[in-house]
Amino acid sequence: MTGLIIKNTGSDYVVRSSDGSNSVCRVKGSFRIKGIKSTSPVTVGDRVEFDDTGYITELHERKNYIVRKPTNLSKQLHIIAANLDQAILIITIKNPATSTTFIDRFLATAEAYHIPTILVFNKIDLLNAEDEAYVNALIHLYESIGYQCLKMTAIQGNGITELQNTLAGKISLLSGNSGVGKSTIINQIVPNSSAKTGEISNSHHKGMHTTTFSEMYEISADTFLIDTPGIKGFGMVDMNEEEIGHFFRDIFEASKNCRFNNCSHRHEPGCAVLQAVNEHRIATSRYESYLSILEDITEGKYR
Repeated sequence: MTGLIIKNTGSDYVVRSSDGSNSVCRVKGSFRIKGIKSTSPVTVGDRVEFDDTGYITELHERKNYIVRKPTNLSKQLHIIAANLDQAILIITIKNPATSTTFIDRFLATAEAYHIPTILVFNKIDLLNAEDEAYVNALIHLYESIGYQCLKMTAIQGNGITELQNTLAGKISLLSGNSGVGKSTIINQIVPNSSAKTGEISNSHHKGMHTTTFSEMYEISADTFLIDTPGIKGFGMVDMNEEEIGHFFRDIFEASKNCRFNNCSHRHEPGCAVLQAVNEHRIATSRYESYLSILEDITEGKYR
């Protein structure tokens, strides 16, 4: 039987058949994906074959997938979701603060796996004039690179309609740091959902994890939203040093004018990227994110 994995509960997977029925299935211990060392061989969004005994027997070819490297597992990937039409990254400036490094690492990973990304700035109601100016500057930066940006205050319902319009007819991944409001957004747009919302930890101003495993929500017959556990850090994976610049749109565009084809954009003479940074045509934050990923790869560190 063919089905779609709609929920991961750790050792079990909820698989939806074409007739709309759900089955709780497991993966046999010998089931592995060739060439991928991951914490789990299948994930939410995968299309699979499963048998009458409740075991997943085959994985269909993926259109794409997005991964991260867990900070506590040095050699295994965490496949967040598969077969995505787009990713929605929820960002907050306060309670908690999303760093530009996190944003850029997520965008680079999505670029590497050919997944369009929309940036959604949530909790706008918490911002003072200075904060709002900062958000507007970030929106200007990322829109100039080619990313769609939205503002919202999910808890009040402001901006929900605009987000719903971007989700229509697609399978979308909803991601972001813990505490940015993903569960609140789901409760606003998914009929009969009961996603848990969490408080912000005062000691670190970081969100408390409320989603433990990935789950796919059906908004309508052709519109699905995949909720993922809140991510505290984002380590880059499956990339070598020469590739990183390809996944930063602004850096890649400028690099076409570098003197050397293998320019690392750190110290080489005739580097068009360094010139663009010095002339403020590439944002310093973007360049610093690029350098941080290079450092991770060369030193084997993951944040």
